[in-house]
Amino acid sequence: MASSATPSPTTGSIKRVVAASLVGTTIEWYDYFLYGSAAALVFGHVFFPESDPLTGTLLSFLTYAIGFVARPLGALVFGHYGDRIGRKKLLVVSLLMMGGASALIGCVPGYDTIGVTAPVLLTVLRLIQGFALGGEWGGAVLLVSEHGDAERRGFWASWPQGGAPAGNLLAVGVLSLMTTLQSDATFAAWGWRVPFLLSAVLVGVGLRIRLSVDESPIFQEALAKAERRKAAQTAEQPPLLAVLRHHWRDVLVAMGARMAENISYYVITTFVLAYCVEHLKVEKQAALNAVLIGSAIQFCLIPLFGALSDRIGRKPVYLAGAVGVDGWAWAFFALLDTRSFPALVLAVTVGLVFHSAMYAPQAAFFSEMFATRMRYSGASIGAQFASVAAGAPAPLIATALLSSYGNATPIALYVTLAALLTVGALVVARETRGRDLADVDAITDGSSVPPAGETVASSA
Repeated sequence: MASSATPSPTTGSIKRVVAASLVGTTIEWYDYFLYGSAAALVFGHVFFPESDPLTGTLLSFLTYAIGFVARPLGALVFGHYGDRIGRKKLLVVSLLMMGGASALIGCVPGYDTIGVTAPVLLTVLRLIQGFALGGEWGGAVLLVSEHGDAERRGFWASWPQGGAPAGNLLAVGVLSLMTTLQSDATFAAWGWRVPFLLSAVLVGVGLRIRLSVDESPIFQEALAKAERRKAAQTAEQPPLLAVLRHHWRDVLVAMGARMAENISYYVITTFVLAYCVEHLKVEKQAALNAVLIGSAIQFCLIPLFGALSDRIGRKPVYLAGAVGVDGWAWAFFALLDTRSFPALVLAVTVGLVFHSAMYAPQAAFFSEMFATRMRYSGASIGAQFASVAAGAPAPLIATALLSSYGNATPIALYVTLAALLTVGALVVARETRGRDLADVDAITDGSSVPPAGETVASSA
């Protein structure tokens, strides 16, 4: 029997799913990026006051990087249960975990009050954030990808990706507002806590929207088939083992594709704050505003690059972004070193344009690699295991290189090497544009994944 194509969604239903995913991911990324921005600006003074400013920032970025360690664990746990019981339930759990941890960060006393217990509590809450985000990304993009159709999947699935710049925009915007309204002393004393406490309100909004959507038809169909196999006493492999058996190559491709995307983003949006404020002695507000403007532009660009990937393919758009970041890394720091605000804006914005070209098609690209009953696990593992080697140490490595060499040349080289890894992964990757998700499910029978646009037999 030929496998049925993925059902085409109505415009209203797909928009509702997109809205639920976008709002949820925006809130989760707000919480996550808020930590990174605060680590660059204030955590060194609040939690590591006995160190010099650059060392304090380095220690703050160390707690920031620790959150990434928990992301693969979150990917494994959320991926397993998301493939077994559904995407929606796990997305609700991830939102509650992230929001709760962020609100509690706003309540942690500083080093001057409780000593070394303060950075310990901060680290524990950061680990909870990382665990939650490890499960959030895969579920959010899959919920949209599986509701969408092959023809416009790149466009629709790119919207949850917009949650990253939207969350960063919101986080930096709130911090920028607080630094504008308060003196540096007041901001360091308690003003930085307000954006974290705001998380509790945002989670309530996101939860209401996220609970309003249903599981995708293709997942419900796959779940029904799994139940029939269980009733027939046919053993089904756990999602993780199935991924390693059928999709190990795709996992490696996804990890390689993430290198330039992940490293460049955290250098452009997080390390840039420490570089400008601590190294260049640029006003804190100017650095925040540059990231604010760049993030706003990126949010508008992501769906455009997603739509472009529907026309010309995921690989060409992604590859253009990787090559662009490779070259721009050198111009980026040269512009920052001028200490000119227009140059800061140009450096961040163009960097985020190239990042958008990688990030926008990523959701559809990764979703189209994996079969339904192992898609949450496969996409999450590929994305989050890469984050440990890429995004986690990026601000830490960049700060250490700056401390050792006193200039940005080795940091630009670091980004360039990451871009070369991504280009290599894309060269060996299969193009997935136009692939029906129902066709990919044939891989669970041991068949090879068909070329995009072709239908294969399914024995399920």
